[in-house]
Amino acid sequence: MEIARREFLAGTAGVMAAMVTGGCASMTSPQPFPKFAYVGCYTSQQRRGRGEGITVHRIDAASRAWTHQQLVKTAENPSWLTLDRTRRFLYAAHGDGEVVTAFRVDEATGQLSPLGTQDARGKNGVRLGVDGSGKFVVCANYASGTVALLPTNVDGSLGPVTDLAALPGKPGPHRTEQASSHPHDIVFDRRARFILVPDKGLDATFVFSIDAASGRLMPAAPPSVASRPGAGPRHADFHPTKPYAYVLNELDSTITTYRFDGERGALTPLQVITTLPSSFTGHNTTSEIVVAASGRFLYASNRGHDSLVIFAIDDAAGTLSPVGWEPTQGKTPRFFAIEPSGAVLYAANMDSDTIVAFRVDGGSGTLTPTGQIIKTGSPSSIVFR
Repeated sequence: MEIARREFLAGTAGVMAAMVTGGCASMTSPQPFPKFAYVGCYTSQQRRGRGEGITVHRIDAASRAWTHQQLVKTAENPSWLTLDRTRRFLYAAHGDGEVVTAFRVDEATGQLSPLGTQDARGKNGVRLGVDGSGKFVVCANYASGTVALLPTNVDGSLGPVTDLAALPGKPGPHRTEQASSHPHDIVFDRRARFILVPDKGLDATFVFSIDAASGRLMPAAPPSVASRPGAGPRHADFHPTKPYAYVLNELDSTITTYRFDGERGALTPLQVITTLPSSFTGHNTTSEIVVAASGRFLYASNRGHDSLVIFAIDDAAGTLSPVGWEPTQGKTPRFFAIEPSGAVLYAANMDSDTIVAFRVDGGSGTLTPTGQIIKTGSPSSIVFR
């Protein structure tokens, strides 16, 4: 688990100006313990959601205990949250919905005040990213196969979409999950020059930059890289200091390691590796991916095996080797986040209504349950401040 995505999926706190706080990039150095956690969830009957809205929790500096501070009832399924670079504003995408919601964050209490919604001009917004300048929010419209660019106003609210990019290509072979384009993530590179957009439906990862003057999304050259047929690219993260990107493939439970050209935005595949132990024979899909701030380890979540897989990252080659698997002590870990200090990982088990804490061993990368379990309905996203 980004600053809130990835930015450190673990949390947006302490992001540097050159990094984006809305995506999946890990931070380059550990930060202090956060004071607040914000949890997004699923609320609709269609999703069998048991959440009620965005919950705000205060985190005790000594015990790390979470205390509920606020419930914000908003549009259905505030399933993905991210903070802007200044950590003064929070944005929510709504699963199965068509809007992005903006909130002001109170510096002292951490509580949220609504700033309104904006039409994303697409269906089922699943991820948001905030660019390094804080001038734009980017939304992945999963069901519509589009990426929307929305400008931010001085007060943190959002303006109307200035660009809507459709993702071209041939759908993958999966008969139900790959009928059309399904962009599933918005991830800025460490310099916030390029955006990765894994498309689960087209078996491709697209790369864009933002032309701030025109408010347009500009395809890189080349504009995309293909995955294996049927892989279903879902989420991505960057190495904090080296030219590597990692794409998590949902449908075949693999991770692809790419060399990343920071000048052109080009991706060159280096490795494909499974997220599952050889002894597992059941059905599984993957969900979340995070590179640790140290750059030494990578984590990903398995839904079905219901585990967190831990990989060591080769310092020279960027490739992965498995360290082990840790059960998430719940069902369907849709999301996880490492808090900005790097000391604790929180796994959001969506179908068992729990967030489970694990102590992170910085030397080995292994995870140990702390015994802390936060009960909350259908959790799907966590950001820290």
